[in-house]
Amino acid sequence: MEVLRPVLINIKGRIYRKNPVQEECYEEEEDDYPSSGAAEQCLDEPCDAYNIEQTDRGFRCAIDVPSVLYKYIIGKKGETRKRLESETKTSISIPKQGVEGQIVITGAHRAAVASAVTRVEVLIDSFRRKQPFTHFLSFALNHPQVQQGFLRFREQVLELCGQDAGVDESIFQNPAKLHLTIGTLALLNEQEVTRASELLQQCRDAIRDITEAKPLPVEVRGIEYMNDDPSMVDVLYAKVTVRDGSDKLQQIADRLVEYFAAAGLMERERERVKIHGTVMNTLFRKDPSAEDKGASARPNAKDREAFNAKNILQMFGEVYFGAFELNSVQISQRFSTDSTGYYSSAGRVTFS
Repeated sequence: MEVLRPVLINIKGRIYRKNPVQEECYEEEEDDYPSSGAAEQCLDEPCDAYNIEQTDRGFRCAIDVPSVLYKYIIGKKGETRKRLESETKTSISIPKQGVEGQIVITGAHRAAVASAVTRVEVLIDSFRRKQPFTHFLSFALNHPQVQQGFLRFREQVLELCGQDAGVDESIFQNPAKLHLTIGTLALLNEQEVTRASELLQQCRDAIRDITEAKPLPVEVRGIEYMNDDPSMVDVLYAKVTVRDGSDKLQQIADRLVEYFAAAGLMERERERVKIHGTVMNTLFRKDPSAEDKGASARPNAKDREAFNAKNILQMFGEVYFGAFELNSVQISQRFSTDSTGYYSSAGRVTFS
């Protein structure tokens, strides 16, 4: 790491500088919590974003942490918590595993409590990033006309390209779940789901400014892939454009990622969102409910068998799926299904 250009991390909208420390590796033992492992320390700066209260015995601060992450603060045999308490001269109280609540940090000095809060936050953030995503921001593409176009595409591909390596019916998307992925979210308890839903509602006016408070007429036409070898493809995407030729859909996606990243709920991986609608995915071969993390995900060769898309791209490169008026964006819950066959919604904003 370059000293003059340290790694910066965003935790709930606050920016911290990471300082590398010696990594410790432990093997997990049954009924033991893993240690902090690759967690990195941060500058012990005052934690003004939290309410550190003065009490009769000193100072106190309560932090909202999902119960699934408690074990990373406790560490193997309690080692992580003991080290944090020793180094900051504080006491860290953690609810029982599986019980949602607050981690409470107490100490004789405000600076000590602030230091412990910052270290706990950085530690939690490092392990939060390793959690599988639970929700994603999406534009639904499952309009009846698009579904019909997709079913025609699937039928023709299987008829004309079904003998190509790796091509079979199992790798096609469920037509009722056709969608554009904007970004993924790891929401680890109901409080975080509520927070994300409220944030989406706060974006409503900005979205309607872009759409002029009207639905967006969009067209789904053409397919593309993202790696450099069309004979070894894991995912094929449908291309979606606004019919008036504007970039309003891109503007909405970029604005949403900007808001959610600033709030610490999403990682911003590139300047502009790569809007993509999956139509074929080799992850579906083993698990029809599987979801790619997004265009930037790195497929694990052990988990998927690529297919030869050369003929598909040549024959169906500009295939027409359909057109419709897009009128909402939603927080979709992974591995879920609503009454229409689409993903269950944890929050929605309409364009009009």
